[in-house]
Amino acid sequence: MLYDVAFDLVKLGFFVTCAYLVLGAYTRRRRPHWADHLGRRRVAVLSVLTLAVVGIKVIEDVVAQESGPVDEALLWFVRDHVPAGLRGFFRAVTLSGSAVLLIPVACIATLLLLKAGRRLEAGLLGGSLAAATVVIWSMKAAVGRARPSLWETESYLGSSFPSGHTLSTAAFATAAALCVARMRPPAASLAMALALVWTGLVALSRLILGVHWPSDVLAAICLGALVPLLISVVFDRAR
Repeated sequence: MLYDVAFDLVKLGFFVTCAYLVLGAYTRRRRPHWADHLGRRRVAVLSVLTLAVVGIKVIEDVVAQESGPVDEALLWFVRDHVPAGLRGFFRAVTLSGSAVLLIPVACIATLLLLKAGRRLEAGLLGGSLAAATVVIWSMKAAVGRARPSLWETESYLGSSFPSGHTLSTAAFATAAALCVARMRPPAASLAMALALVWTGLVALSRLILGVHWPSDVLAAICLGALVPLLISVVFDRAR
């Protein structure tokens, strides 16, 4: 199993490297005016490619029903190793990633950014959550994966794949961190670290509550972070 995981990581790294080299070659030959922009945003572009490749791999495994045994083993591992006393905390964490909280906060933050004259940041924040919502419901309808039933859990609407809470949180948190990086560059690292911690906690909470498979939250993290990063690269190119 460890050999398979290592082999998959090598393959993913190879695909990302090839995609970046092909993009660079295309830019130099067909779109030379993009070259400087891609050079400045190298980290963001590599992040977009990595998230896209990993996300596609997870989606393929889920659709082909190849992730089941690993998903079940990981879910039981989480169940058996997280103290029962922490489940109340993680119920609160999962609420922080719900649409009931994220949508009003995103709307208020977007309006405040518009009022402050930060139109690009407002578009990034509001557009990321809107795009994430479309991705969530489109994929839930397309994949139609059943939720885990390994133990008794709360009931949630929609299919299991991907995790809507995790994807929305990843999109909003990443977009917010990118906005902070634009407005307050010295705080960029702290903002991104907080975004990663929040997204990770929400993802873990969905596993602890037993309402999603590990591949549901992994794909959600990749797709959720991909959306604002891609929008950011496009916005910067349009300026």
